[in-house]
Amino acid sequence: MLRTVLMAFFSMAVGYIVLVFLIDGVLQDSFPTIIIHLLMKSGMDRAEANRFYGMVFMQNKGLFMALGFIVLFLIFFYLAMSKVTSYLNNIGAEIENILSDSEAPVTLEPELKPISEKLNTLKMTLKRREYEAMESEQRKNDLVVFLAHDLKTPLTSIIAYLTMLDEQSELSEEDREKYIHISLEKSIRLGELISEFFEITRFNLQDIVLQKETLDISMMLEQLADESYAVLAEKSLTCSIHTDDNLLVDADPDKLARVFDNLLRNAIAYSYPGTNIDIRAFGEQKDIIITFSNQGDQIPPQKLNFIFEKFYRVDNARQSRTGGAGLGLSIAKEIVELHGGAIAASSSPVCTRFTVKLPRHEEEQQAAAKKWGRIAKNGGKE
Repeated sequence: MLRTVLMAFFSMAVGYIVLVFLIDGVLQDSFPTIIIHLLMKSGMDRAEANRFYGMVFMQNKGLFMALGFIVLFLIFFYLAMSKVTSYLNNIGAEIENILSDSEAPVTLEPELKPISEKLNTLKMTLKRREYEAMESEQRKNDLVVFLAHDLKTPLTSIIAYLTMLDEQSELSEEDREKYIHISLEKSIRLGELISEFFEITRFNLQDIVLQKETLDISMMLEQLADESYAVLAEKSLTCSIHTDDNLLVDADPDKLARVFDNLLRNAIAYSYPGTNIDIRAFGEQKDIIITFSNQGDQIPPQKLNFIFEKFYRVDNARQSRTGGAGLGLSIAKEIVELHGGAIAASSSPVCTRFTVKLPRHEEEQQAAAKKWGRIAKNGGKE
């Protein structure tokens, strides 16, 4: 539009210069003389030629000026739009470049450098998302293959031991109890693997909807530790809870319990036997901080950034006892973020810690703000 306006003013300026300096100036005498001379050659006398010139040219001078302006405007407009059309064609070609598999960067004219930079950013973003989607799909496919193999292993054992129980009636009571116990363990593991299959299916088919109510984080964590006593004892682990009072949040109890359960199960799976899992919760002015710390192998720094991605597992070599679908931490992250919070992980040779931050209940935020105000006023003392 700016180019069009400039072309209009430029056409008017050029038309004015042509009118004043050329038609009314330089050609004021020669132009009428040439026209009248041509008319006289066609058979008119001088008086008729003068009268015809005046009727056609002098009386319609404004019309000729308007026509001349329109012609000039069209010429300049065409020149201006041809450049714009060239820009658009170039941008269209580079968009085709983005949509193709070409690795060549987007290149436009120097005056279109901002657009070129944005298109290059868009291309890199699309490539990164495509790569992430392919990587996620590949991890999912690998996981399904692993799970299918793992399903076959306990199922084969169950069939073998049940076959011996069925066919060998002379088995001692001790061997019979042993085979039944092993079959039960394998059946439990089989059930866990089947649950993982359902977890993979549900992850992409359901949208998580929160049904919030006011919850006491301290009570929820203590209940979680009590319910996990058997699992902790099986691996000779202990669990300690340290929390402040009045840690209230507005949250979905089932979804938040799933977050903490996933974090505790993750800590149990990767803790050294005979160690303690430390769970702490404390309040800040606007947030509640919950940490799960365990002693186990350090998570490599290059892998720490990916542990919240779906189907990602730190241990590349699947282990039948710790192997999971790689969805627990990803789902935990999604639930925490839906609550307006954040989740992070850190790992050192000493311990691995997962930290969850959740917004405090509104009334507790106000009470905490007054408390922190008193502490600041007293120079850091309550």
